[in-house]
Amino acid sequence: MMCVMRNKQPSARAAAKEATHERIVSVAARAIRRNGYHGTGVADIMKEAGLTHGGFYAHFESREAMLAEAAMQACAQSVATVAGAVAGEPASQAMATVLKAYLSRQHVESVETGCPLAALGSETSRQSPEVRRVSTRHIKEMVDLIARQSPQWGQPETHEQALVTLSTMVGALVLARAVDDVALSDSLREAALKHLLPAETD
Repeated sequence: MMCVMRNKQPSARAAAKEATHERIVSVAARAIRRNGYHGTGVADIMKEAGLTHGGFYAHFESREAMLAEAAMQACAQSVATVAGAVAGEPASQAMATVLKAYLSRQHVESVETGCPLAALGSETSRQSPEVRRVSTRHIKEMVDLIARQSPQWGQPETHEQALVTLSTMVGALVLARAVDDVALSDSLREAALKHLLPAETD
């Protein structure tokens, strides 16, 4: 019986293409948080990824498709960071840990690896439906994640409190990054923490 050897070359090419695709998305996920959607161009992303501009359309149908994938990765990283912060923490301390990490000076300074809601929120309403859908899904996921850290999880008011908590966290981070006065930036963070922590740690 003759044995037919399978050609492994196509799968190797597919793996290489997938790795390249992931590299582009990873670069774009940092770039959108650093420069905003409007400031993120295809040519710059491909150059930063070490690729030619002409290869872009082998991976994406459009710039908007790339932005949607980049936003998805940025959002996934944000959720993973929050989930990682609460992993192993006592239930009574989990939310305090999240708040202190989110409203830290380190997070204020880590724009391109930080929360995409704070970095991109004001631009999102003017983006494509695909990008807005990603952002909407992420907000719902974050609200649910925050609500689950509450001792009152399952009570009707917990969801509303999670909405307020997320809004305060994101708003404080946006303002802390916006000002050029370090003392004011710190005051904004600390005021938000003071407001949010007592209800979560009593």
